[in-house]
Amino acid sequence: MTEDCVFCRIVAGEIPASVVAEGERWLAFRDLQPQAPVHLLVIPRAHVESVAELEEADDLGAVLLRAAAGVARDAGLEDGGYRVVTNVGEEGGQSVPHLHLHVLGGRPMRWPPG
Repeated sequence: MTEDCVFCRIVAGEIPASVVAEGERWLAFRDLQPQAPVHLLVIPRAHVESVAELEEADDLGAVLLRAAAGVARDAGLEDGGYRVVTNVGEEGGQSVPHLHLHVLGGRPMRWPPG
């Protein structure tokens, strides 16, 4: 845990979150500033700054993607489609330096995103 990381503090139970699902290595909760009718975040319980920090031998990326697919299915997004996004670094739009996947759905997604 990194003490100044808001997502580490959510994992530790120090900051409340609207948790929708969880697994041994991950936690999923509603985004406080939703950009779509359904906007969930899937984060690892361990502090990893971004996908750029994932180790090649670690399966955490695959674990998080499976979790994102599961929470999207549970949210009823499977038939209409959804988007899974992660940002890396400040210029990439990453506002919290803790790896997180955005699961967005419930409306048509446009491309390019911005």
